[in-house]
Amino acid sequence: MSRYLFSPLRLGPVTVRNRIVFSAHLTNYARDGHPTEQHAAYYAARAEGGAGLVITEEHSTHPTDWPYEKLIHGFDPSVISGYRRITEAVHAHGTPIFAQLNHNGGQASSMYSRLPVWAPSAVPDPMFREVPKAIDTREIAEVVAGYGTVAAHCAEGGFDGVELQCSHSSIVRGFLSPATNKRTDEYGGSLARRARILLEIIGAVRESIGPDRALGVRICGDELIEGGTTIDEAVEVAKMVEATGEVDYINTSIGVATSTLYMIEASMAIPPGYALFISNAIRQAVDLPVVGVGRIKDPLQAERALEEGHCDLVGVVRGQIADADFAAKARSGHATDIRTCLSCNQECVGRMGLNRWLGCIENPRTGKESTALPMPRRRSRVLVVGGGPAGLQAASTAAERGHHVTLFERAAETGGQVAQAASVPGRAEFLDVVRNLRAECQRHGVDIKTGTEATARLLREERPDAVVLATGARPQSPWWAGDLPRVVDVRDVLAGDAAPEGDVLIVDELGFHQAASVAELLADRGCRVQISTPGMVVCQDLGVTLDMETFNIRAHAKGIGQRTDEVVMAASAEGERVSLQILKHTTGEMGEHAFDWVVCAVHQSPVDELWHELRDAPFPVHRAGDCLAPRRAHAAVIEGHRVAVEL
Repeated sequence: MSRYLFSPLRLGPVTVRNRIVFSAHLTNYARDGHPTEQHAAYYAARAEGGAGLVITEEHSTHPTDWPYEKLIHGFDPSVISGYRRITEAVHAHGTPIFAQLNHNGGQASSMYSRLPVWAPSAVPDPMFREVPKAIDTREIAEVVAGYGTVAAHCAEGGFDGVELQCSHSSIVRGFLSPATNKRTDEYGGSLARRARILLEIIGAVRESIGPDRALGVRICGDELIEGGTTIDEAVEVAKMVEATGEVDYINTSIGVATSTLYMIEASMAIPPGYALFISNAIRQAVDLPVVGVGRIKDPLQAERALEEGHCDLVGVVRGQIADADFAAKARSGHATDIRTCLSCNQECVGRMGLNRWLGCIENPRTGKESTALPMPRRRSRVLVVGGGPAGLQAASTAAERGHHVTLFERAAETGGQVAQAASVPGRAEFLDVVRNLRAECQRHGVDIKTGTEATARLLREERPDAVVLATGARPQSPWWAGDLPRVVDVRDVLAGDAAPEGDVLIVDELGFHQAASVAELLADRGCRVQISTPGMVVCQDLGVTLDMETFNIRAHAKGIGQRTDEVVMAASAEGERVSLQILKHTTGEMGEHAFDWVVCAVHQSPVDELWHELRDAPFPVHRAGDCLAPRRAHAAVIEGHRVAVEL
């Protein structure tokens, strides 16, 4: 029984029923600067799922702040009707909802606004690479007034409170940080002068929302950049915030949303609870309630953070993106039923970085809550072939919708390629995607038959109403490899069918974890490893999921070499070694290099023989995942769900 997690707490005039906060995060659900029904349904699902407090994504406070396309323009009065739809949807479940207010300052682009980016000083951000305009005191007053205006819009829109985003991407953080505030006037220099704008904003916002709504401030505890804010200054800022007497709680953050973004939305390479030292330090210095964050993905971790005194409330974002019923399941004693977040960042952070709306690799309904699913046509007998993510998701969804489902997996265990991918050091949490899905299949009554080969004859004899094939993909040797014995696939290494040693080249045509994980695995075994890619960056998609920085640190420590802009053109045996002819894109030069082993992270081919054998079957046959087209796990999950809904 959770002693702390499900106890109520007052945040000024607002009482939350438990300590689980669905903290602010971007969604890309806005259209033309306005909140949408997608927002309302998304936040309402987490309120219905038991969250104690919902805090929406940021609302822009000024026309100069438009860093990404799908931002809510809180300064426009026409957003108020959308606010009301959101707050009414959340209040229907008895949950308070706050709005986060922000101006991103110099961490932005003029691409959308066609206006200069405003910042405390003309210090360009390393990601946007745009020199901002250093605002004068008149413009500072305009920024402060903008916060007050948007706060008034939020109050009129029914929000129970507002939170000032002064942390990872904010003009206020820019003023607070000595790395980006080079001013010599009353808004620069000492910490007290750098914090002046924050205190002015607090005053303006409190005046707008009055005493009956809560006001919070989110502070960055450590920017993790040279010359930036560290925990000691963050604690002093927290004390200043409390001393105003106008703030009801303090939220926390770590990192800068451009330079050190990989620490804000940390992947599974970073341990859970990694940022709790910030909330701990601030909590010891102030009496206000403090929110702790940092990849807290299950109720036990959250309870422990509270019990050990690190914080008063716990921000659980990705955990509730993956399972909207996170809090309700924990409270009812069914924590093991929670669809645990993987921290893989593929469909949440990764999609956002590609300007797509937020989703989840293991929850096909995330972001689609406003779209009702069709009712099943009739209760059917469904056979699913394949126990990877596509097959498990198809089986789970079909059974949940009332169908009688049997799943056949020829291996002794379910998991497919995911089980192999999760076997390398640092990637074990990825296995949760199949562990969670198998548990859901069992709860919904799927009959799982492992160690069973589902032949065309068996399926025909079963006379089902429908069959879903999720038979996966197999390694495909590259055209240049021939039958050379020491040219193998990454899957051969993970399965234990090949044991490379000595000098190893990994040929990476996929640009993701396949090459990176096996490179680390082999380096740990004593191999001298290099990764070669035709791209400009080795394993480039790790940048999308915020794994690039930590991988590069580990790769450097393990001596893993990185070779870019090159393509293998031919291979031949050179004694017991493999000789490769390699073309360098940038120069057109051809070079010859010999290795003891070559490991290929290349495209696979679908295992679709069963599909062809069943083309004339007397029942409908569907395909999902890699047997249709080899892709990544998120595509398999989404496709498995889609096929099951269409049955």
